Amino acid sequence: MTTSVPPVVPKSIPRGAAADPETPGRTRQPLPVPASDAQFARATDTVYALSAVDKRGRIGDRSIVQVLGWAPGTRLDIRERAGIIMVRAALDGVHRIDSRGYLVLPLAVRRWCRLAAGDRVLLAADPINGVLAAHPLATLDRLLAGAHEVVAGGEVA
Repeated sequence: MTTSVPPVVPKSIPRGAAADPETPGRTRQPLPVPASDAQFARATDTVYALSAVDKRGRIGDRSIVQVLGWAPGTRLDIRERAGIIMVRAALDGVHRIDSRGYLVLPLAVRRWCRLAAGDRVLLAADPINGVLAAHPLATLDRLLAGAHEVVAGGEVA
């Protein structure tokens, strides 16, 4: 024998009706939102994504390519600089966005950056300038080590 338990459904309040039964005609005010500190305000329109690279060099996240307006077939110039992969659309580019909209990193660039299948990269797209930077996590470790040391009070974890 099974018994069923009736669902508990809260009463809904029609739009514009009093939300507080204690004070008819008065609706509840939204909670206050603290003002953001200018120190943490964004200074750029950069769009970020974290994505894996597959064994063929494809970057799994296609949304970052769409943010830049790169359609399948868009020619690209892909270069490595100081461990960071820089990508931009170029009429004379040798590389292309593939037919399914994926960015494919060439083998030479993956080798320069020591990227293997499954490794993740931080993608930083600048839609205004049409530039994508792909930061291998090893490069991020080097870039952030000093900042982490300062924040930790000189102690490296």
